[in-house]
Amino acid sequence: MKVFVYDLEKCNGCHNCQIACKDEHVDNEWLPYAMPQPDTGQFWCKVEEEVCGKVPHVRVNYLPVQCNHCDEAPCMKGHPAVHKRADGLVVIDPEEAKGQKDIVASCPYGHIYWNEELQIPQKCTGCAHLLDDGWDAPRCVDACCTGALRFGEEADFGDELKDAEVLGADFGTVPRVYYLNKPKRFVAATVVDLDADEVVEGATGLLQRISDDAVVMTAETDEFGDIWFEDVAPDSYRLWLKKEGYLDQAVDADVTEGDHAIPELPFFRVPVRK
Repeated sequence: MKVFVYDLEKCNGCHNCQIACKDEHVDNEWLPYAMPQPDTGQFWCKVEEEVCGKVPHVRVNYLPVQCNHCDEAPCMKGHPAVHKRADGLVVIDPEEAKGQKDIVASCPYGHIYWNEELQIPQKCTGCAHLLDDGWDAPRCVDACCTGALRFGEEADFGDELKDAEVLGADFGTVPRVYYLNKPKRFVAATVVDLDADEVVEGATGLLQRISDDAVVMTAETDEFGDIWFEDVAPDSYRLWLKKEGYLDQAVDADVTEGDHAIPELPFFRVPVRK
């Protein structure tokens, strides 16, 4: 059974896969798998971008998405025009599916498009026409310059997929597009001494989980006053800052919904008694 595997740690957002898909399918007819893809409005392979944090603590995550070629694909139920090939690719026969717009709504991922001009549902075919012609992989995989996207027999990936994730696992569709090294969240801050008008280097930071007071990570501010806590699990935390000559400082950081960045975190010196 063929599968797609994305290593998100290697994806640099070049969009080569997205462009290659357009190049292969726009104005090209590959029956019985596909009619021409429109110039605009459809992305059978699409690289989504997510900007995380706040300046100056910003990360951009890239998530390539396509048809998941599910084992239990909802688009196949009640639609004879949609079927799963022996190699695992789910394809829509464009001639048989003509006029069946309800196929579009059947996909919980939103990865099936409606071609208004041709009156047909369309999506990624896994470049089935190329595989039939002896190619080892679809155009998107062939165009990936970083090795972030691979395609092959699921058994050949072995233990590599044991920690892989799929999109919409709770949909019950059994997707066959796997993701490795999906980015986790971060907490970051720039620690500043406002009285001295300078950043604070060498302050110790403790990231404490609020629910049980457990310290889950420690870090230090660098020469720019920045402190980073990487790969943080979604939860509510309290960031404690400590350094000799300064008052202990605490600030809450909630990453249940997204990353938490503090562009300027004031750190106050111990008052000098006169």
